[in-house]
Amino acid sequence: MKASINELNRREFIKTTGRIAAVSAFAGIAIPNVYAAGSEVIQLALVGCGGRGTGAAQDAFAAKNVPVKLVAMADVFEDRLKGSQNQLKKIGDGYVVTPDTSFIGFDAYKKAMDCLKPGDVVILATPPAFRWVHFAYAIAKGLNVFMEKPVTVDGPTSRRMLQLGEESVKKNLKVGVGLMCRHCRARGELSERIHAGEIGDILLMRAYRMHPAVGSFASGPRPADITEVAYQIRRFHSFIWASGGAFNDFYIHNIDECCWMKGAWPVKARAVGGRHFRGSNVDQNFDNYSVEYTFDDGARLFLEGRVMDNCLTDHSSLAQGTKGLAVISADGHMPSHAAIYKGQKRDDASLAWAFAQPEPNPYHTEWMDLLEAIRNDKPYNEVKRGVEASLVASMGRMAAHTGQEITFEMAMNSAELAPDVDKLSLDGPAPLLADANGKYPVPMPGMNGLKEY
Repeated sequence: MKASINELNRREFIKTTGRIAAVSAFAGIAIPNVYAAGSEVIQLALVGCGGRGTGAAQDAFAAKNVPVKLVAMADVFEDRLKGSQNQLKKIGDGYVVTPDTSFIGFDAYKKAMDCLKPGDVVILATPPAFRWVHFAYAIAKGLNVFMEKPVTVDGPTSRRMLQLGEESVKKNLKVGVGLMCRHCRARGELSERIHAGEIGDILLMRAYRMHPAVGSFASGPRPADITEVAYQIRRFHSFIWASGGAFNDFYIHNIDECCWMKGAWPVKARAVGGRHFRGSNVDQNFDNYSVEYTFDDGARLFLEGRVMDNCLTDHSSLAQGTKGLAVISADGHMPSHAAIYKGQKRDDASLAWAFAQPEPNPYHTEWMDLLEAIRNDKPYNEVKRGVEASLVASMGRMAAHTGQEITFEMAMNSAELAPDVDKLSLDGPAPLLADANGKYPVPMPGMNGLKEY
């Protein structure tokens, strides 16, 4: 992708990297691969104990190619921490977390990482607004990292994460990003076949994620017994600063797998969307999005997203080429049912290739790949690609929320949504304020220029 941190002028570069100077001081210090060709157990710490973090820890144990132990956990909320611990205790001997290695609060991430030694792995699974803060500390501690997607939600944090990614490479740290479809063996073979020309030149791709409400997509008025900051973090899908909203969190997989098949990132996006049937909900999300992404060669990716009950559901991605049709995913993330058809119809008579079932679980294979890289000291760092995928998701979100055409460069240079996220406290001011009626600002295309709200 042409847009990168190298294109920033010197003043902007200094402004972006100034907040991570402490990490830069460690840039020249390579971390020895303490686990190379050995049998020592790799220790894990979990930062962010919601469903996604709990699932990531379970997937690490399911990989089974390298022995691991979970030794520390951290979250802002005690109930989330305890709920996750109740689930992870089922791991058995691999769960060695104690009350002394269980931490609560905004500084809990430091305490959990302090329980590890260089070469161990920290799982970063908090809302993505905090990703750069936690990643910077992990680099300073010499830790390998598994971070959930998306990894950024705006331009400044994207530039910051790119710089941190460069620092982690210099320190020989292994970093995985939770875009597990990239580790799907079926999609991997499909990508090789597409790039070998089996469907010809890709002209059009289509991606669909349409389903009922999930996660914290919709949120009602804030209860009186919880602070503004705590509420917005708990309901992070509802707030753009915390997660990029439903768009970034839900649609990034479809976007990323399509761009993988294309072998490029789109250069611009235009979109429409809106809010319907919202009742008393005060979140910032649109419940339907339609985005046209354009690649440099003129090919298009059309993304259709909808979160509405009692409507048609579809969770799939398709690529249409001059010679045929490729199914990237057919019904969710796994199994992909990756296949190639002659022509543009999906019928048995036209089937040219299909990956043999059953497919390996990509949530497990992504951990197998990361742990193997740590054990055998192989180059492994997915930060740049994770940032670019997150930024392309932000392009589509911004296009829908502003009503404007948004380029990759415009997204990279967009305003920071939560500039003081590293200074937040549960009782302090929130990045987003409700009005006197408890309602938060929502995107109003055409009304605020390039501002989303």
